[in-house]
Amino acid sequence: MSSIELGATPPHTPTAAEFVAMQAGPEFQELRNRLRRFAFPMTALFLTWYLMYVLLGAYAHDFMAHKVIGHVNVGLLLGLGQFVSTFVITGLYVRFANRELDPRAAALRAELEEGRA
Repeated sequence: MSSIELGATPPHTPTAAEFVAMQAGPEFQELRNRLRRFAFPMTALFLTWYLMYVLLGAYAHDFMAHKVIGHVNVGLLLGLGQFVSTFVITGLYVRFANRELDPRAAALRAELEEGRA
């Protein structure tokens, strides 16, 4: 049996006008603003960090070649830091989305499917 029980009314299929109205509404605008307040600064931070790594690799050879432990140098540590920062940003986004975005998006979807938009 599917997720829709026999005899149950299927969810309302929103019209294009309902989508446009929802998009213009304050709840959707707040959802979009919250996403942007997270995504834009995080993107700028990561791109700055990546650009710094590339520029150091291109112009600061002596610094990047400085040995830290054995054969491990600064360039290798910063390169690995790129991977680590990617996973950290992903984890932060998932936590942020689960706490801030998903509940709001689910409420908006429920409102559209119930035909209250």
